[in-house]
Amino acid sequence: MDPSEQAHNGEQEHNGVKEPEQEHNGAADPLPPPPPVPPNVTPIKAESEQAVKKVFRAPMARRGTGTKGNKVPILTNHFKVNVSNVDGHFFHYSVALAYEDGHPVDGKGIGRKVLDRVHQTYDTELAGKEFAYDGEKSLFTVGALPRNKLEFTVVLDDVTSNRNNGNASPGGPGSPNESDKKRFRRPYRSKTYKVEISFAAKIPMQAIANALRGQESENSQEALRVLDIILRQHAAKKGCLLVRQSFFDNNPRNFTDVGGGVLGCRGFHSSFRTSQGGLSLNIDVSTTMIIQPGPVVDFLIANQNVKDPFSIDWAKAKRVLKNLRITTSPTNQEYKITGLSERPCKEQLFSLKQRNKDDAGEAQTTEVTVYDYFVNSRNIDLRYSADLPCINVGKPKRPTYFPIELCSLVSLQRYTKALSTFQRASLVEKSRQKPQERMSTLSGALKSNNYDSEPLLRSCGISISSNFTQVDGRVLPTPKLKAGNGDDIYARNGRWNFNNKKFVNPSKVERWAVANFSARCDVRGLVRDLIKVGEMKGISVEAPFDVFEENPQFRRAPPLVRVEKMFEEIQSKLPGAPKFLLCLLPERKNCDIYGPWKRKNLADFGVVTQCLAPTRVNDQYLTNLLLKINAKLGGLNSVLAIEQNPSIPMISKVPSIILGMDVSHGSPGQSDIPSIAAVKCFLSRVWLIYTFYIFYIIHLLQALLCLHFKQVVSSRQWPSISRYRASVRTQSPKVEMIDSLYKRVSDTEDEGIIRELLLDFYVSSGKRKPDQIIIFRDGVSESQFNQVLNIELNQIIEACKFLDEKWSPKFVVIIAQKNHHTKFFQPGSPDNVQPGTIIDNKVCHPRNNDFYLCAHAGMIGTTRPTHYHVLLDEVGFSPDDLQELVHNLSYVYQRSTTAISVVAPICYAHLAATQLGQWMKFEDASETSSSHGAAPAGGGPPVPQMPKLQESVRNSMFFC
Repeated sequence: MDPSEQAHNGEQEHNGVKEPEQEHNGAADPLPPPPPVPPNVTPIKAESEQAVKKVFRAPMARRGTGTKGNKVPILTNHFKVNVSNVDGHFFHYSVALAYEDGHPVDGKGIGRKVLDRVHQTYDTELAGKEFAYDGEKSLFTVGALPRNKLEFTVVLDDVTSNRNNGNASPGGPGSPNESDKKRFRRPYRSKTYKVEISFAAKIPMQAIANALRGQESENSQEALRVLDIILRQHAAKKGCLLVRQSFFDNNPRNFTDVGGGVLGCRGFHSSFRTSQGGLSLNIDVSTTMIIQPGPVVDFLIANQNVKDPFSIDWAKAKRVLKNLRITTSPTNQEYKITGLSERPCKEQLFSLKQRNKDDAGEAQTTEVTVYDYFVNSRNIDLRYSADLPCINVGKPKRPTYFPIELCSLVSLQRYTKALSTFQRASLVEKSRQKPQERMSTLSGALKSNNYDSEPLLRSCGISISSNFTQVDGRVLPTPKLKAGNGDDIYARNGRWNFNNKKFVNPSKVERWAVANFSARCDVRGLVRDLIKVGEMKGISVEAPFDVFEENPQFRRAPPLVRVEKMFEEIQSKLPGAPKFLLCLLPERKNCDIYGPWKRKNLADFGVVTQCLAPTRVNDQYLTNLLLKINAKLGGLNSVLAIEQNPSIPMISKVPSIILGMDVSHGSPGQSDIPSIAAVKCFLSRVWLIYTFYIFYIIHLLQALLCLHFKQVVSSRQWPSISRYRASVRTQSPKVEMIDSLYKRVSDTEDEGIIRELLLDFYVSSGKRKPDQIIIFRDGVSESQFNQVLNIELNQIIEACKFLDEKWSPKFVVIIAQKNHHTKFFQPGSPDNVQPGTIIDNKVCHPRNNDFYLCAHAGMIGTTRPTHYHVLLDEVGFSPDDLQELVHNLSYVYQRSTTAISVVAPICYAHLAATQLGQWMKFEDASETSSSHGAAPAGGGPPVPQMPKLQESVRNSMFFC
């Protein structure tokens, strides 16, 4: 018996005879009596083991394919793969790396260099075998190595260490000649590594063939992983930057400047996929962000948007540069930046060893500045470094300095902070590709990668077609829409308009006012035009009570103060609470007022509000604005014709609720967060009363930047599928699944999200409970499907049972994925695929029920389809009915007059999380103190809780 098994067996074994673990002197100790039940506690009856036992759910199999729509041939960026060696085996070996003294190697990036040296040095001992190494602890071969355990010792140049000891500059003692000798000798200082390769597992290649028949297993997943590792290694040998399965070559032609010293780097995603059509290689264009290579000073000037090196904020520069790699001139040696010198180059001293020795034979040292050393001892002309800090590549107590103008940033270093709004816009503008251009790029990538020359792929018997795979697509009929007065709306190419049409359910804009935060525009003219366009669309817009202009003395105040002062002004002059406030912002993007303003309206006063930054205001602009205002005030702009009838298959006859669920991730290093230091400084001079808040905010922001928001939106007023309400809460960034869907706090109380939404559905739908719950879930990968089915769905079922033990609704669970690399093209056409194009064959899963849908018109670049995975269907939709429902839900988005790329409930969930997330940037300490935070289940600091919406707006589409 394995020792670990023995330990868990609850028994001890002595001389082959098993004895009970608790036995003592031949008799078992009696159990102590149970403690008495406290008088204020009611014992809960234990459930039987059968009742507690959970049903494990797995993704459902495909029931068939759809037939509706016009059939069209479609090309896709999957390339057919043939595998001839299905009888072979991959052998998996674990790799352990250690230094000569036995300490394990923990540095990243060194593994590949060590294993490459092993391959070069010990080819005979490895029996000439090629291997695929994942860069960490796993190595794979086709066929076995000579022995199950192999140990090697290799010597490598110490490429990762700092080449200098002591508080010294890298020139070395004495004359330039001697320093040059040391300088060229130091790179070859070597380190010895011990490598242990041990057999771990045997993976049959037959598992790939089994997966293609729908028989997925751990072996098939591992076999595909091996093939992907071979691709990664192939790219690594070419010197590419590896980001999961995307590879980026160091070619300046692939770089595009997006501002701030950041470049977009175009590369390629490449991975093997099992599909109905067999094994395929999926290749797509991929982009990552990198630091601008070249002189460090040039990067800092661009990063901080300053004119010259003498305007650089060096405290900010120190944070940005830390851990970046540089090369130094003239030796071209590579180092990692550890910091900056505290003094300018011309003042920063270090101890320089002299050639001559004292009487005791010790080398003498003298204090010299870094500037003097490089100019006088190394004869290097420094043009502007004298008054700038030096780059430190040493350790904290043993620094090594270089003048900044001798330092250049190495290429292909990832930039991992969040992009600003302007950088994102620039990236989209410069990296988009039309379909034909992308196809040409992908064909070139497949050719240049030359996978047929990869020895490991050849030994697997793998050959890759150079042709795009053709699949059978269908273009679904465009859903019919209805406007006001029963008018039909005819969408063409996924777009429509309200020319000469009224909204189907117009609201009334009354008891409202305008708040102008120093926006430069003709406010009276804007209001006049808004009333006119509203009348054209059927919306009665009364004259506003007043236009409140911001007091000029507050224009430079912090956002919280500006909002507070504006509300004081509004409250002092309005006779009562307004129903609607129109807010004019001074900036179109990144306006700091937005979050505090929304929070004040929705959480404190329960007032619907619409923000805008007026620039080019015309009738079209105002119509788009009214789309949002109407939806927020409870109206509808357009509806599906089959929704108005109602005749939606499987939905209109049975009470059904539609949920959109997502977890959004906060952005570490979010560049849109305003400067806390600037706010604090301003307040200390003007409004001292707010400084308490700022200290708390500084502490809170650290948690908020990486906070996750869980958001669920739900349909209401069945049989409508166009009206929704949202519930957004915060949760720990350590939790990937949505928690608190069901949150029982007592025998009669559930504080979970689902109860709140189900009760709203019941009240708004004529006191009907939904018999069908259709769930659209975004933001999960295939590896998390089982968690959605067996953790999140169980919580939803428990929430239903808590409301009514006898209630057993039927469930449909659908995952929507946008973050994938499958693209579709029209053969021989420069245009994107038509809106409504659906593919449920060939490149879809061999067994599971999935399909791709391009519901929208791709106007920019190449259309990205949404990949829908139907994990569970207890309702029993036909393939056509379910695909048509998903397509219809792309046409009920009230904010625009276009079909959208993913179903509306998921879009609304994103919108709600984004809007409420803005609140948390400058959340008022008195409202979100640590006492209001909930500690996550796994421990750690409390998670700041969302402020609650006022009752008057809680059920509205405030997020529109």
